[in-house]
Amino acid sequence: MDAKQKDKLATGILYAIAGIIVLLLASLLGYILIQGLPHVSWHFLTSPAKAFEAGGGIGIQLFNSVYLLVLSMLISVPIALGAGIYLAEYAKANWITDVVRTAIEILSSLPSVVVGLFGFLVFVLQFNFGFSILSGALALTMFNLPLLTRNVEDSLRQVSFAQREAGLALGLSRWETVIHVVIPESLPGIITGMILGAGRVFGEAAALIYTAGQSAPALNFSDWNPFDIASPLNPIRPAETLAVHIWKINSEGIQPDAAAVSAGASAVLILAVLLFNILARFLGNRLYRKMTAES
Repeated sequence: MDAKQKDKLATGILYAIAGIIVLLLASLLGYILIQGLPHVSWHFLTSPAKAFEAGGGIGIQLFNSVYLLVLSMLISVPIALGAGIYLAEYAKANWITDVVRTAIEILSSLPSVVVGLFGFLVFVLQFNFGFSILSGALALTMFNLPLLTRNVEDSLRQVSFAQREAGLALGLSRWETVIHVVIPESLPGIITGMILGAGRVFGEAAALIYTAGQSAPALNFSDWNPFDIASPLNPIRPAETLAVHIWKINSEGIQPDAAAVSAGASAVLILAVLLFNILARFLGNRLYRKMTAES
């Protein structure tokens, strides 16, 4: 067998492996969507769940998932931006920054259940927040912050040093160069990473079982005062999310139509995560073309 034939064989094997992986992913997604989409309706998306009778929905769980996502991103994004800017632009190359980057790598690889147990011990018990949206949001911040920080740092480091020199040559300070030159140039990568991180948080379950709780009390959607106990915006109330709800109804077995609700909720969850990924690619490419003046 000559070199050309070996190259064709290796290429064919790589294509076969890639095809198998794509086929497995497509089969998994197709199965979940085919099983779940027939159960998805406006009533299913807006009505509250029922424990001992059929016909419940995922309205409260869906709202809780979105609210937890927004709250956790409001906490983690400013911290990640500050940490990423410092590590990329100001931190000196020494053993301290090496330790910090190593810690970030370790934290980003922790299992979510470990983060959940940490949140239970610290936020639920030590800080006395109880099983609440606030405890869940803080746990999700611990879960997502290392990846967001690394994404911001990598995006900033990809900006050419010539861009920084140009800003300094125009009389800008170092901070002004970062704000007006470096960050706008790296914005597509930063936003893409944040949207992907949001999708990762939206589908999280293990960390929230121990922090946000497994109950979804009735909410008064006409009351938006965050200090009222029945208000949807109250951060101290327990909040069962969509991913936790799927786990709960399959483990308890007390809901007559548990299989249908689980299939429908799984389809909604998959579509939401796919939407996050598509949105990340779309916004990233659009911002890149705008920043680089490509048509």
